[in-house]
Amino acid sequence: MTDCLQWETETLLQLSQVSCITSVFFGGGTPSLARPSTIATILETVSRQVNLPDEAEVTLEVNPTPVGMSKLEDYCSAGVNRFSIGVQTLQDDDLKILGRDHSSHQALKTIEEAQRLCPGRVSVDVMFGRPRQSVESWENELSELLRACDDHVSLYQLTLERGTQLFKQVQQGEVTMPADDVTAEMYRCARRTLHQRGFLQYEVSNFARNNAVGHHNMSYWKGRQYIGVGPGAHGRFVPLGEGGVVREARTQTLEPDVWIREVQQRGHGTRRRIQLGHLELLEEVLVMGMRMTEGINHKHWELFSPQLCLHEVFGTSTDVRELLQNGQLILDDRGLRCSWDGLALLDSILPALLVELETKILQKPQRDQSANGQTQKTSNS
Repeated sequence: MTDCLQWETETLLQLSQVSCITSVFFGGGTPSLARPSTIATILETVSRQVNLPDEAEVTLEVNPTPVGMSKLEDYCSAGVNRFSIGVQTLQDDDLKILGRDHSSHQALKTIEEAQRLCPGRVSVDVMFGRPRQSVESWENELSELLRACDDHVSLYQLTLERGTQLFKQVQQGEVTMPADDVTAEMYRCARRTLHQRGFLQYEVSNFARNNAVGHHNMSYWKGRQYIGVGPGAHGRFVPLGEGGVVREARTQTLEPDVWIREVQQRGHGTRRRIQLGHLELLEEVLVMGMRMTEGINHKHWELFSPQLCLHEVFGTSTDVRELLQNGQLILDDRGLRCSWDGLALLDSILPALLVELETKILQKPQRDQSANGQTQKTSNS
């Protein structure tokens, strides 16, 4: 696995021809099961191929088990300088329901140790909308967590995954989930509580104080290029090694044993490559950019859409005008963004924006769009 991760990293970096990597994120699955030497090897491979500055953000997702905690110091020695800890909940009964193999006590100890090693650079994942959870119990739990956590919090609503034990229990009526209006109130309550504790919301699910934003994820939301390495990884970059100018969405083979075989045969395990046309690229820029509280500024939009500005695309639509008038959406000199209330309703706002974008793009013939906005930021990933 380590050899293949190394090999695929080399292949995709060469293919992208980027000169500098600004962040690395070890995530998906449970990367803290990996040996620190594996993490060190991958980072050394990146450094050999391209410039990986000392100040580059290198994040590792950690399961807060005793085994995960015992390796934190070695991960730092390997080059990790930020931890994302999957606490999920401080209720031990709920951890069992969620199938997690750590306790609340272990989670708090892991946060403490991670903060000792990387002060100000520890993120905590917490989940709401859990079975039998009430708004009051969630508020108390979040307050307790905030007494222990560092300067970054990621909030996620529990989604039921088909095939899990919890999904089966809900289907059979053994477990009940909170109603939609209750989970909506939990989200509102969390935003208020975090704001009161000095956390600024900079994205739908992410909150930071002391400017401790996650730079790697900001790259996704700002439509920058990124390379996905490993089984099931996703990437978005212009494969310049093949003479291309069009950004591709690339997905690596999901099954680890098949992925290993493919990497051994051809240096990478890319299962699917989709060239992103002008409309698809703008759709991604819109959907990702609107997740941020700052939204999409005019200059950023112009990088990808030099011929149609934000006002031309969204300023004349009846549906969008309604969102602007009721205060959920803001379109001004700064750009396009959701209001505080609108951000909580983003999923219901996006369809109207996407319809308007498609209508305007298909109405206006685009010249040379394969080159415009597609090769931006090729020197960084």
